[in-house]
Amino acid sequence: MVRVRFAPSPTGYLHVGGARTALFNYLFARHHGGQFVLRIEDTDIARSEKIFEENLLKTLSWLGLSWDEGPDIGGSFGPYRQSERLHIYREYAEKLVSLGKAYEVYAYPEEIEKIREQLLSQDEAPHYTREFFESFATAQRKKEYAEKGLRPAIYFSMPRKTIVHQDLVKGTVVFSEGSVGDFAILRSNGVPTYNFACVVDDMLMEITHVIRGDDHLPNTVKQLAMYEAFEATPPNIGHVSTILGPDGKKLSKRHGATSIEEFKAQGYLPEAVVNYLALLGWSSPDAKEIMSMDEMISKFSIDRVSKNPAIFDPVKLNWMNGHYLRTMDQDKLVQLISPFLNSWSFVPKDSHWLAQVLQVVKDRMHTLKDFQTVADFFFLRPQVKMLVSEEVKEALLVCAEKLQSASQIDKNYIVDLIRSVVKGRKLNAKEFYTSLRYLLTGKNEGPELVDVVYLLGTEETAKRIKMGLEG
Repeated sequence: MVRVRFAPSPTGYLHVGGARTALFNYLFARHHGGQFVLRIEDTDIARSEKIFEENLLKTLSWLGLSWDEGPDIGGSFGPYRQSERLHIYREYAEKLVSLGKAYEVYAYPEEIEKIREQLLSQDEAPHYTREFFESFATAQRKKEYAEKGLRPAIYFSMPRKTIVHQDLVKGTVVFSEGSVGDFAILRSNGVPTYNFACVVDDMLMEITHVIRGDDHLPNTVKQLAMYEAFEATPPNIGHVSTILGPDGKKLSKRHGATSIEEFKAQGYLPEAVVNYLALLGWSSPDAKEIMSMDEMISKFSIDRVSKNPAIFDPVKLNWMNGHYLRTMDQDKLVQLISPFLNSWSFVPKDSHWLAQVLQVVKDRMHTLKDFQTVADFFFLRPQVKMLVSEEVKEALLVCAEKLQSASQIDKNYIVDLIRSVVKGRKLNAKEFYTSLRYLLTGKNEGPELVDVVYLLGTEETAKRIKMGLEG
């Protein structure tokens, strides 16, 4: 059975790149009827926070990605937080020591740094070997460690040979002999390094495929060597391309929002975000762009993931989000927009009225947050004053009076009233309509005037006309 994992560190919000990695793993697992495992890599004690873990779980759920095993639901291969697996890493590190494939290091961090500096000063790569550390393993140093309650760090003895990796995305990748020296797998405080914990976890959790960003490619040579040391078969590994901004540089804060939480706060829909992320480096075999989660699952294959960097295009994301807004069930759209209203001081008459307002403005929206600027005049009276010709002023006031005196109106009544006033007085139609729109909305463009008048209501429409023409 296919088993994949998404293993974020709870040190911040979920970045676009991490979300895409999670999505690709999810689609791959579901396409093959496999399992999607969520593992929290929280061994960075200084930066890991519980609140970030909670946010990660909420954000993944918001995206519609459900996991089969994880820290919140358990599973047969737990625990699913690395901080709860320290005893396991100690056991497997000591196993490598017993096999002669790893060794204890009694050097203090500053002594290791001094070795590094010496190598660099001699124009040599800072690749460590067992020989560099042998002089520190004296009886005196071991006694010193024991008295201080310290344990030696454990380093992996990297084999000196060429390692060839068949990548699911990039194809054949060759790591030449000597490209990596020995490296720490267990710190003196008992906390594992990333590469070691990753191998132990993937091995024990029976992960069959690893799909991750290509920034992890340099880690692959170390991990493959450790799998070999454990005499274990490594998972199939694929490295997806980096996501770049529109300027061709690595996506960062200077390009705008980069975390999924930011996109959610700005009013993007999860369906649109997921759909867009799927197309960052992957393409559907039928070149279709708007797809449901089920469609993406049925069509996803790793061989259609591009080797080339993906370009994050906010214009395309806005277009896609706008499409989902326009085609969304109206009741659901009302539910989604409602949490934003209080922050804008928008008080709708009722949910039915709000649904009607959404219906007439949503073609002008790319995100839920756009509602604030395209529909503000329905909720907040614009403070405008206008100087118009006497003929147009008279016609506008006539409209106001007739609307106020009408016992009941519909859109046909509004259309007929305005047309009769304009034609009966032989007005400049453009001046009349432009003036009416500005008095009612404070804008020069927007929804159809008949919709504006109908939704504002007769009293409010008349009041805005009269107030705007005063003086």
